[in-house]
Amino acid sequence: MNFWYNNQKYNVIGVVKDYHYQALNYEIGPQLFTMKNDNSYGRFFIKIRPGSETSSLKQIQKVFKAIFPLSPYTYTFMNEENLKSYEAEAKWKQIMLFGAILTIFISCIGLFGLSVLSAEKRTKEIGIRKVLGASVRGVVTILSKDFLKLVGIALIIAIPAAYIVGNKWLQNYPYRIALNWWLFVSAAVMVILIALITVSFQAIKTAVANPVKSLRTE
Repeated sequence: MNFWYNNQKYNVIGVVKDYHYQALNYEIGPQLFTMKNDNSYGRFFIKIRPGSETSSLKQIQKVFKAIFPLSPYTYTFMNEENLKSYEAEAKWKQIMLFGAILTIFISCIGLFGLSVLSAEKRTKEIGIRKVLGASVRGVVTILSKDFLKLVGIALIIAIPAAYIVGNKWLQNYPYRIALNWWLFVSAAVMVILIALITVSFQAIKTAVANPVKSLRTE
């Protein structure tokens, strides 16, 4: 092949598979490796066996200083360079994780408060149902289904919004995963379980209470 800027001919001695030499928000582009004695080399890429970093770096430094005694010797690890490429993603991950935990905590407090208020308002109703033969499981179901309706409405609003935002964010990457339906189903199941655990304590407490105490004022 003819080199484009000096019209010199080079022989192709090998072809390597495509790999990411830039961040993942860039497509894999063409890359050419040349080897000629009068070329200036800016960087060397050397693969080091894991566990031998200290001894390998000393040997590399020794050889480098012997060949280039007047050039400064510096090195970086590619895994560190890769991490720098995704600092923004790492920060966004921390922010979203903290926001999700805080949101779930606040939501659980609100659900617990609503369950306590609902149980107090329906104390006499629950007492009558138990006198008429309602089981603890049935009472817990009655107290929990109203909250599950609220959670279901929230999921109907949140899932499409999450899909739109997630899909738009993934457009920044030429090689990306698909947002499969099971991701949203698993998230919905987790949210429902958290809601049930939050309201079940007060629901069970109300369901096992003595109905005589709740009906004494009637």
